[in-house]
Amino acid sequence: MSLFDWFANRRKSGPIGNEQQEREIADGLWTKCEDCGVLTYTKDLRANQMVCPECNHHKRVGSSERIQQLIDPGTWMPIDESLVPVDSLKFRDRKLYSERLREYQEKTGLTDAVQTGLGQLAGFPTALGVMDFSFMGGSMGSVVGEKLTRLTERATRQRLPLVLICASGGARMQEGMLSLMQMAKTSAALERHRAARLLYIPVLTHPTTGGVTASFAMLGDVILAEPKATIGFAGRRVVEQTLKEKLPDDFQTAEYLLNHGFIDSIVQRPELKQTLSSLIQLHQPTPSNADIVAAKLSSHHLITEEPKVLPRPANVD
Repeated sequence: MSLFDWFANRRKSGPIGNEQQEREIADGLWTKCEDCGVLTYTKDLRANQMVCPECNHHKRVGSSERIQQLIDPGTWMPIDESLVPVDSLKFRDRKLYSERLREYQEKTGLTDAVQTGLGQLAGFPTALGVMDFSFMGGSMGSVVGEKLTRLTERATRQRLPLVLICASGGARMQEGMLSLMQMAKTSAALERHRAARLLYIPVLTHPTTGGVTASFAMLGDVILAEPKATIGFAGRRVVEQTLKEKLPDDFQTAEYLLNHGFIDSIVQRPELKQTLSSLIQLHQPTPSNADIVAAKLSSHHLITEEPKVLPRPANVD
């Protein structure tokens, strides 16, 4: 019996008075795929990291869930949680920017569109930043840029690999030039991280667009992406109107960018943690010859204390 037949029989056999109760019990129990329409038991879907088992559609996940997927249990240490955005420009569209911020903070439980921190990724100490599209479309304002810059600088000081999970509609228009300056600030911090010969891996998820794509999302040593993620700078219609030509159907998809050399690999979400840990392990610094010799000597107990100088007898001429 199919799932739809089961529900149909329940509706026919059950009392009308219990219909509302059945709806409440089933609410949230099943999840319908936006791509193929198949219903999946929500518990099984979460076990598969919100990837549809039928069509492989990668559903969007929040920053907290993403952290749980990547960081070893009990090792996550958030940083810069006290940073909150302010309405410096007193911006207003349909409502005040300050009111919009307050609404999203209450709705998501986040202070802004990114979470940053340190943790163990498959046993490797890692600096991780995760953008959250549910907070104003993951737009990059002053706080997002500042938190990512501080995370990068901390990773450089502590000589840690840096991983950024990108999901954004671009720079936040309500902060004007202040948001655009975050592109330069984050890029400068990443350049110092690169000069220190440290690893940086951005992971591009759906969607990664605008000023984020034009800055830190494309500056990685190894650039990864999720399947069918939309990645680009300007929108499709803007590009078509500018070039005066029809673009391919798969334009600005992860697959299109992989074929044209803009990214290095497309990774299934259930395989992302293993892929990141393998890359981090591969890029671990190799010990110098002096460190190897010192370790061998220490293991054979050949390193001793410096000889003590005995005092000279007083009566010796």
